[in-house]
Order: sequence, then structure tokens, then C-alpha cells
Amino acid sequence: MMGTVYTVPPIPPSEEHTTWVEAGGLLIGVEFRLLDDAELAANYEGEQMEQIQNALKDKPDPVQDNGVSLHVKGADGHEYLRFDMFAREPHYHYIEPSGQKQTIVEYDRIAMGEMLPWTLNQLRTRLGEMMGFAGGTPMVASIDRAALDTALARVEELARKAQDELERAEGIDAR
Repeated sequence: MMGTVYTVPPIPPSEEHTTWVEAGGLLIGVEFRLLDDAELAANYEGEQMEQIQNALKDKPDPVQDNGVSLHVKGADGHEYLRFDMFAREPHYHYIEPSGQKQTIVEYDRIAMGEMLPWTLNQLRTRLGEMMGFAGGTPMVASIDRAALDTALARVEELARKAQDELERAEGIDAR
């Protein structure tokens, strides 16, 4: 089995912090995200919060991470993929169409290097397989690959700018 499966929806993108790029039948959002205990509490309660807390019980510190996220939405408006290029715990999500189940996979920065080039490469070369795993197979055939490639150049530009701003603000390497 790959990753950790959660039966909770992901925290939605913050529209005020997300720039959306039309990508040949997809929308790709570039967002600076802050993930902490307060953000979790604002989005989850009851059984959902218990599931999150159980998953985090072996982590000694409070949740405190940030970085650039890429959100991949299909033509149906559903977010199928998310890539969280966080400073401490980078990872990516496969989000099923119901929105109530997601698989989160930890990213191995040591083995795979900087996450942004890896992510862009996956979107160029493995998008069909990744969308399929998340339940988005029906829309894969309608993606305009040339428009996607053009959009990914803009996505990279926005993501690098956000990473640079984060590094300047915090004096860290967000890659």
C-alpha cells in the first residue's frame, strides 16, 4: 500500500492565497500554505479531528509547516491532486471524487531532490496515471497537452516566486 489513507477531505485551498492557471482542461492553483494546529482545528472537528490527531500522535511537535502547494482540479471542479512542497514534511495527495477519501504520500527529498521540478515532471509525464489513481480517468483524454505544457511554465514561475518570497521572509531554503 502506498501512503496513508484518510477518510477526511483535504483542507480546501485559500482562494485569497491561490492563483489559478488554466491548463488545457485542468486548473492548477499555486498557493502559499501555512499548516498548523489552528488551521487543522478550523477545518476538522469530531471524528475527522480524531482521525487527524491519531495520525499525528507519534509526532512530538505541534503541527507547524508551510510552503507552496499546487492544486490540480479537473474540468468538473474537483481537486484530484495536491502537491505540498512544505519546508518540514513535503508530501502529495490523491483525492478521490467523493472528496471524502484521500491518500497522502510523503515525499523523499533526499532520494528525489527538490520537489517542484519533480512535481512538474510528474504533471508532464505521469498525469494520466496519477489522475487515474485519484479517480479522474474520464477527463484525462480531454486534456490539451500543448496548453498544459504552456501552463506549467507559468505555474513554475508563480511557484518559484512564492518560494523565493518565503525564503526571504524566513531565511530558509523552502525547496
